[in-house]
Amino acid sequence: MEGQFARPHSAIAVLEQNISLEQKVQRRTRELEQSHQSLSQTLSELKLAQAHLLEANKLEAIGQLAAGVAHEINTPVQYVADNAGFLKEAFEKLMAALSETLRVARQIAATSPEVAPLRELDERLAAQGIAWVCEQIPRAIDQSIEGLERVTTIVSAMKDFSHPSAAEKQLTDLHDAIRTTITIARHEWKYVAEVETHFSPDVPHVPCLRNEFNQVILNLIVNAAHAIAERTSGGLNGKGTISVSTELRGEEVEIRIRDDGAGIPPAVATRIYDPFFTTKPVGKGTGQGLAIARSVVVDKHSGSIRFESELGRGTCFYVRLPIRARAPFTPAIT
Repeated sequence: MEGQFARPHSAIAVLEQNISLEQKVQRRTRELEQSHQSLSQTLSELKLAQAHLLEANKLEAIGQLAAGVAHEINTPVQYVADNAGFLKEAFEKLMAALSETLRVARQIAATSPEVAPLRELDERLAAQGIAWVCEQIPRAIDQSIEGLERVTTIVSAMKDFSHPSAAEKQLTDLHDAIRTTITIARHEWKYVAEVETHFSPDVPHVPCLRNEFNQVILNLIVNAAHAIAERTSGGLNGKGTISVSTELRGEEVEIRIRDDGAGIPPAVATRIYDPFFTTKPVGKGTGQGLAIARSVVVDKHSGSIRFESELGRGTCFYVRLPIRARAPFTPAIT
């Protein structure tokens, strides 16, 4: 009898032990899943931090190089610009003297038919197209001066763009920073788009890290140019438009960068800020631009960034920065 009662009791004990073991396995599985998620999140954060560090080091090196190149270019360009200005003034004086000389010579030739050399001189000048040359040279000089002014503008933009930011936020003219960045990015958009700016006059100077703000605007403008290039086959089907505007909204400044490019597919819209995610071909994008832009705006400036997009019609990014410095966002540690 004792053996008969012992067997059911033993079976129940084994069952309870199995249930307890299964619960432990489930609990341990949940802990491992949570640990895996935590490790995955940490890995993503480390990758993003590494990307930020690499980008910062690269930008610092490029900035130093650009500043040095800009300085070296600026001096000879200034010489050439000064000489071009002198040549323009000197040519105008020579033209005035030549015109007066020809006028007097023609008067003498008209009143004295026997003065053949004067008539021959007039005929030779006409045969050599001197009138056309005198008309074209001032245009060529003006175009040269315009080109030199363009080089000077680019060099100045390079120096401003590459100028290192201080470790702390400083009051910054956002409009000046945006103009500089548009100039720097010109090679990305000049063949596929026209860039329009609409700046509100009541936008104050804003506390920010200028270099990092420049990088945000650069990334958004380059993305806009690439989106337009995708829609227009690289500009073969006409140019698009990139519009950059600013507006004061309460205690924040809103910067809008709008394009009429291909738009962002809804299927990837939720992933565009993910580190290393890109829809661009290999070699065209790294997937870091928007992730870094979001980190700079949200984490370092306590601002916000969002977008609206429609396939085939374009995209608009809205960046908001506070006009008064706020404490940077610090994620909670759990």
